[in-house]
Amino acid sequence: MTECLFQNVPSHMSLILGVTDGRMWHSLADVLILLATAIVLGTIAEQLRQSAILGYIAAGTLVGPNLLGWVSDRQSIFDLAELGVALLLFAIGLEFSLPRLRRLGRIPLLAGIFQILFTLLAGLAVSILLGFSVSEALAIGATIALSSTACVVRMLNDRAELDAPHGRTALGILLVQDMAVIPLMLIITALVGKGTAADITVQLSVSLTLAVLFVAVFYGLFNYVLPRLLELSSLRRNRDFPILLAMVMAAGSAWAAHRLGLSPALGAFVAGVLLAISPFATQIRSDVQPLKTVLVTLFFAAVGMFGDLNWVVDHLALVLATVAAIVLGKMLITFGVTWFCGQPWQFALGTGLCLAQVGEFSFVLATVARGTTANPGILSESTFRLLVSTTIATLLLTPYLIQLAPAAANLIRKLGRRNQNIEPPQHAIQAIELESSSETDSDLILILGFGPAGQRVAGELLQVGLKKIVVIDLNHENLQIAAQYGLRSQLGDATQIEVLEHAGLYRSRLVITTLPSTTVCRQIIYLVRQLSPGTALYVRCRYHLHHWQLLAAGADVVVDEEEHVGECLAKHVLESPQLQYLLKATRKSDSPDDSHH
Repeated sequence: MTECLFQNVPSHMSLILGVTDGRMWHSLADVLILLATAIVLGTIAEQLRQSAILGYIAAGTLVGPNLLGWVSDRQSIFDLAELGVALLLFAIGLEFSLPRLRRLGRIPLLAGIFQILFTLLAGLAVSILLGFSVSEALAIGATIALSSTACVVRMLNDRAELDAPHGRTALGILLVQDMAVIPLMLIITALVGKGTAADITVQLSVSLTLAVLFVAVFYGLFNYVLPRLLELSSLRRNRDFPILLAMVMAAGSAWAAHRLGLSPALGAFVAGVLLAISPFATQIRSDVQPLKTVLVTLFFAAVGMFGDLNWVVDHLALVLATVAAIVLGKMLITFGVTWFCGQPWQFALGTGLCLAQVGEFSFVLATVARGTTANPGILSESTFRLLVSTTIATLLLTPYLIQLAPAAANLIRKLGRRNQNIEPPQHAIQAIELESSSETDSDLILILGFGPAGQRVAGELLQVGLKKIVVIDLNHENLQIAAQYGLRSQLGDATQIEVLEHAGLYRSRLVITTLPSTTVCRQIIYLVRQLSPGTALYVRCRYHLHHWQLLAAGADVVVDEEEHVGECLAKHVLESPQLQYLLKATRKSDSPDDSHH
């Protein structure tokens, strides 16, 4: 009946009436099933004190085509979820300005090159010894050479270890691996039969040229065009525009890198690094956070969809042996090359534990190497399934290995000092001191809003010698005033978790909110009490009506403007000459009565 009713409706009218072929809604249903299952299993994993990533991957395996079959279009989901990895790297790049990236040093660059080379050669040699052909062995070596940027960076960031010595080195090696995806992809494509050595050389030259062009264009865009755009009054008045602009920049940088034949994740990271030097970096990172969270969760669920539990059960001994060989081999290789390149051996061990898994881009390499039904590649179906199963298994192990990394480094360092009484290298001592000082520096004062009220508070604090003050404001002029005061300032919306965390909420003793909006103040009180319950919270209240609401929300001290205005007015009135005249006149008029009595 419905088909008869709408069969003569024009196509443009069908769109207006909402009559579609249902493909979009079917894809949305797949995404919703994945996310809902990820929420349930991720929560269970957290309740068991495990990483939520384990729950996300398990969710994909459970509802994927190889088990329950509720979601079958895994390639489309994986393509969408790749944007989540790009947004994750974009957000991380916003934390890494060019000077900070240079401080990573030469160790990650050299270690990354050696790690890829030695892991590839080790995989090639072992595979040939096991009877694989040279082409298939090379594809296996290239696949296991890569580690998981999404999983490792997410875990290190959540554990606040991205700035630890092993975290910085791991990040540098992961970036080198992302750059290596392009040549590895070209090599495997040539082995499948779609290219030659000359084609690979030409493609590498073109990719390098396009990478330089990409950096130059985005550098000019972010340093000359974007600042003027973000200072427009219309963008400051409407919060929707900066959010939309942030999404365009994040997704646009990944798309531009993909169109140029580069790694989208690496392109997004480079764009983030180029943007990190601007004062808008923190707020932009906060604006892309919701979409990044959804897509990264979808990514890990999509990874789980590639798993086939029935095949794993049938080949359990083979899978376990392969997982053990890869984890142990990659850990030892990464440990060896980072130690050889100059990193202290206890931190080299932590880096090795962080990078002992097979990465998400390995799915792409393995898929290309397998080929299609019409055009078979160099990987057999059983080898492809083994690589996919091994990759998922190592990703499931990654949270435990990353949790083990700092503990293992500290234990071995203590044992080394006790047994050998050897002082660690000076740069290792400096790194440890830097970490400890950053963790114990808990004397910050956050001032949220730097209008006249915030400026008066800051002036009084500076007069008594308190200088560790961080100002958060969305008004550029107010931030310029804060700079004149000599204060650290940050452009951002104080109702965003990312903004408060970046400003140092966890290390602050006092948060002073001078913003006039009661709704905004309540949101900030909720976030501060949720994230840092022990921090003292002083809040401005514009109207007496809301005084008790702010106290009930969790503020320690509420400064009531109307009450203070009344007190100030009364004080000035009592000191005024007019009131003194009235008092004298009143006393004179009352004196006859007083004497009579």
